[in-house]
Amino acid sequence: MNPHARLPAGPASLVASLFNHRELIAQMARREVSARYRGSVLGWFWALLTPVMLLSLYTFVFSVVFEARWGADASAGRSRFAVFAFVGMLVHGLLAESMVRAPSLVLANPSYVKKVVFPLEILPLVALSASIFHAAAGFGVLALAMLVLDGALPWTWVFLPLTVLPVLLFALGLSWFLASTGVYVRDIAHPIGLLATVLLFASPVFFPASAVPMPWRDWLLLNPLSLVIEQTRAVLLQGSPPDAGVLAIQLLVGGLVAWLGYFWFQRTRRGFANVV
Repeated sequence: MNPHARLPAGPASLVASLFNHRELIAQMARREVSARYRGSVLGWFWALLTPVMLLSLYTFVFSVVFEARWGADASAGRSRFAVFAFVGMLVHGLLAESMVRAPSLVLANPSYVKKVVFPLEILPLVALSASIFHAAAGFGVLALAMLVLDGALPWTWVFLPLTVLPVLLFALGLSWFLASTGVYVRDIAHPIGLLATVLLFASPVFFPASAVPMPWRDWLLLNPLSLVIEQTRAVLLQGSPPDAGVLAIQLLVGGLVAWLGYFWFQRTRRGFANVV
């Protein structure tokens, strides 16, 4: 393999690369998740405990201190707020965790950069796979909570993978862009954590989009998380199938962002070995 040759960066090469290296991606993803909990007393239980603790904290602050409600009755409003906020937190976490880790993905693996044949483009997907694992644990907690509270789950839960797919594509494209740019511009890693926090409060996580005044609601919908959160809530909590037209647009935009990020990564990766 010629390290100076221009690497393919088209949509077909993107799909082919991820498919051809699927076993390596799965192996590295398992190692990624295992390494995070290795040596801890509670081990994998932290994957369930952490979102529950965060949910409890945010629910207390927003529904008790600030008296935010999704319902009229106080006790019912708090439980309703908890599950609605939890869905928003899980969707936000899929993007935020990938964003925060992306700038250091290549820099943290210099040995892979020196190996010309190693497919560096899979690193963002490995990190995203860890985010998916933690989100899946969170959705499992949500399912158990709804079974306890309501006794059943809406059949529309089958649409969950489809409703979150746009944010996964967006996160993957953004991770490719940040992973590559972070090699050359180290400062880019510093504001990403702040940006992830801004996205948390600029998304309908702790409030419904309908509560935002109309002049600002259009700006809210420009947030890539907003429609995904609203669609996921409708599917999981309200028993409504996703809007096919909105979902198609989301998938198109997410796919475009994923390809643009991959294109940037492939066009800039030839200089990694000179910088790392």
